[in-house]
Amino acid sequence: MENISDELNVDFHVPFVHRLRFTSDLLGEDQSVLANLLESSDNNPARVQFWIDQNVAEGSPQLVDRVKRFSDANPERIKRVGSIQFVPGGEEIKNDIHILERMLKVFNVSNLDRRSYVVAIGGGAVLDAVGFAVAIAHRGLRLVRIPTTTLSQGDSGVGVKNGVNLFAKKNWLGAFAVPWGVINDAEMLTTLSNRDFIAGFSEAVKVSLLKSPVVFEKICADATSIGGRNMSKALPIIKASAKMHLDHITRGNDPFEMLEARPLDYGHWSAHKMEAMSGFALRHGEAVAIGVAIDTVYSSLEFGLSPAVAQRVMQCLCDLGFSLTDATLEDVDTLFRGLEEFRQHLGGRLTLTMLEEVGKPIDVHSVNRENMVAAIEQVRAFAESRLHVD
Repeated sequence: MENISDELNVDFHVPFVHRLRFTSDLLGEDQSVLANLLESSDNNPARVQFWIDQNVAEGSPQLVDRVKRFSDANPERIKRVGSIQFVPGGEEIKNDIHILERMLKVFNVSNLDRRSYVVAIGGGAVLDAVGFAVAIAHRGLRLVRIPTTTLSQGDSGVGVKNGVNLFAKKNWLGAFAVPWGVINDAEMLTTLSNRDFIAGFSEAVKVSLLKSPVVFEKICADATSIGGRNMSKALPIIKASAKMHLDHITRGNDPFEMLEARPLDYGHWSAHKMEAMSGFALRHGEAVAIGVAIDTVYSSLEFGLSPAVAQRVMQCLCDLGFSLTDATLEDVDTLFRGLEEFRQHLGGRLTLTMLEEVGKPIDVHSVNRENMVAAIEQVRAFAESRLHVD
């Protein structure tokens, strides 16, 4: 009699395509880029529903009319399903679970299916929340992200993470899902406040520290111009950041973070906790700037990174426009709870990314509390010295 094993372990791979586009005026001269992403089904127009960040709609009064003109101008290719939907921007959308329920109800009433498209226009929080709703409806609709902030264009918008906050914990409820497409449009950045414009570049500093000394030096050299919204300097850095994040996701062999390390979360263990401690008054990019500064100084105290590099990182972040200080840093005991929350979110043992050199990250599994406290104090002292100079 043939012996049939009771255990089968079959390694298999699911093919994904990540479509990233860069445009100057998506709803104007470049509108064919979006139209080309929305593939028809069975020779019928693509069924598309638009969801817009309320903050973006208020800051761009022509946006809604431009979306309508775009979809109405292509009836043979696009069928707009239902009304254009609006959701709160910022962390508000991620902190209210009832908004998630409302999104799912709208999808259901609209009879969206797995070949339907949801086009989300907004900042990172809106893309996260709408993306999560899209990921769990019918086990996944087709999502096209149109990020409207420097942070989401250079980082989260090109990622595969979706989620909302729960139990006062950042992104506790979420799912990994590859978007159908992402379009980084320069025109979408024009109405950002200076605070929100600057916020995204902390992630560019982060990823360049991990992956590209050349890009890091470029950011430092142009930091003041970038903070002053010189787009000839800012747009290439956003594009470089997006490409480095995309390369890590698609070629780093761990797109859904099944391994211990999460290099792209460098500086984030404290950033996520600071956001929650501040009641999310602290922008994600602002918290990341502080977190990156802390972990870079800690790397210089613990792992041999040159102190000059740590100083350069803090100077660069300040030249971009970050203050590198917040009241949450005064409560070190609560801040340190972020380490355990970070470990739980990842699973397994604590794994943090630190730096030996720019472009040479390492994984560590414990924290020298004394040196981490010293790092926090160094960052605070540097920030205070900058305030006196300014």
